Amino acid sequence: MLSRLLWYAALEAGVLAFAGFSPLACAATAIGQPAPSLVVQELDGQTFDLGAVRGKVVIVSFWATWCPPCRAEMPVLDAFYRRYHGQGLEMIGLSADRPHDRSDVSKVMQSFSYPAAMLDDAKVNDFGTPSALPMTVVIDGQGMIRAQLTPDQTAVTEKSLSAAVLPLLQRKSAPHG
Repeated sequence: MLSRLLWYAALEAGVLAFAGFSPLACAATAIGQPAPSLVVQELDGQTFDLGAVRGKVVIVSFWATWCPPCRAEMPVLDAFYRRYHGQGLEMIGLSADRPHDRSDVSKVMQSFSYPAAMLDDAKVNDFGTPSALPMTVVIDGQGMIRAQLTPDQTAVTEKSLSAAVLPLLQRKSAPHG
């Protein structure tokens, strides 16, 4: 079992290195900083514009079909999205797969309710290329990055998502004045 895990880790590191993933590529996603701009055509043809959903809490999830940890957290993200979408939560899954793997991405996303897009389809992507996969970024209603979840730091779980997102949704729905 350990040798299989090491093989997957080596494979993922090799693919990331081959694909040009840089540790500095997502430096723009620092907690407490404004979220970078993102405009991308979703798999269904709709346009996701991070600036247009200002006022809502947004989860941006970077993933790939060939990434076992990505695939493992997707059902958790989907359940969370379905539960809180009606309360002002938006989400986009950004696949780091290559353009020729679009059909594989579409097939995987048929099981999930949140929108997805190919990272290569972004018209504007100031996030850059993620330094690791999976990577989930939580953005508050004012457009500020409030959390970044990665398996080596804080994995995506119901508990970690609740801790990062629910206070932001409550703040958003609190009466003003």
